[in-house]
Amino acid sequence: MKKKMICYMIIAALALSLMAGCSNTQESEPVQESVAYSSYSDAKVGVCIYQKSDNFMSLFSSELVKYLVSRGFSKDNIILYDSNNDGNVQLSQVEELIASGINALIINPVNSSVAHSITDMASAANIPLVYINREPSGDEENRWEMYQLDVCYVGCDARQSGIYQGEILLSLGKNKLDHNGDGKIQYFMIEGAPENIDAGYRTLYSVSALQNSEMEMDCLLDEVGNWDETTALLLVSKGIQNGLKPEVIICNNDAMALGAIKAAEKSGLVPGEDVYIVGVDALPEAIEMIKAGKLAGTVYNDYVLQSHKSADAVINYLKGIGNEHYIGCDYVKVDIDNADSIAGLTNTDEEDIE
Repeated sequence: MKKKMICYMIIAALALSLMAGCSNTQESEPVQESVAYSSYSDAKVGVCIYQKSDNFMSLFSSELVKYLVSRGFSKDNIILYDSNNDGNVQLSQVEELIASGINALIINPVNSSVAHSITDMASAANIPLVYINREPSGDEENRWEMYQLDVCYVGCDARQSGIYQGEILLSLGKNKLDHNGDGKIQYFMIEGAPENIDAGYRTLYSVSALQNSEMEMDCLLDEVGNWDETTALLLVSKGIQNGLKPEVIICNNDAMALGAIKAAEKSGLVPGEDVYIVGVDALPEAIEMIKAGKLAGTVYNDYVLQSHKSADAVINYLKGIGNEHYIGCDYVKVDIDNADSIAGLTNTDEEDIE
């Protein structure tokens, strides 16, 4: 089963990171001297987003740029790249940014395996580095502490988001979830990406939260949706067409949950009655689905708070203050009871960041 495979992949990723060693210098990169800034109009910030078409990262990127500008940075000096979900592309972009004389980096890594190399490049050039949203491996974070590198991670603990998904479903009660009355919860799992640690945690902890409450779980389908709505729609549709009847569909993010809703409806199932679906991110479209009764709930991934904390971490580095290596945020469970209040936090005007 794929939920077992994700464990193996996490372990393999960590093992590869260990094999890469603890070198944090590269002689070919230019080394910059640290500069303490009193204003930031001339400071250049390089940002790499794993894939800008991702709904959540699009919101995050827009808010990040707006907040940096509000703190005195010139928009012309904020260089934002789309890594197109390609680790090699992202590594080339980081190399290019460093060569251009960038003063700080904000990186949303394509996967955990690229973080080691990115850290090496930034540290060799004496450029502070802030990872966002996708947490590097524990071994990689230990390296920052060991060598006192100007590197930190800003984001939420993905284990919490998985637990919250399970708790949202538990709050509905076993009688609702067990639609066919066989004493088990038949479910589909739609995962984000195979090398993504956050996806692995959400997958494992959402199911374990249900199992720990003595729910017997029966996995009918476990597939990788790559965080994409259309991919999830196709996967769920195919599963149902093949005769599988899920009572619950757990998705690692809201984009895939929206695809699952469409697939269920096209297959003749009624979301919120025949099947209960959960996601993560609290995208505005997902909140509307909660209010319409089609999405059981989601988990608010606060892109505003996280983007501001990321920018503040950059400012601290430029001031010479430094940061803790882990800057955490909490998720928030979202269901019909608080959907309106969360909607007020997520309905912000998106600024063009091209």
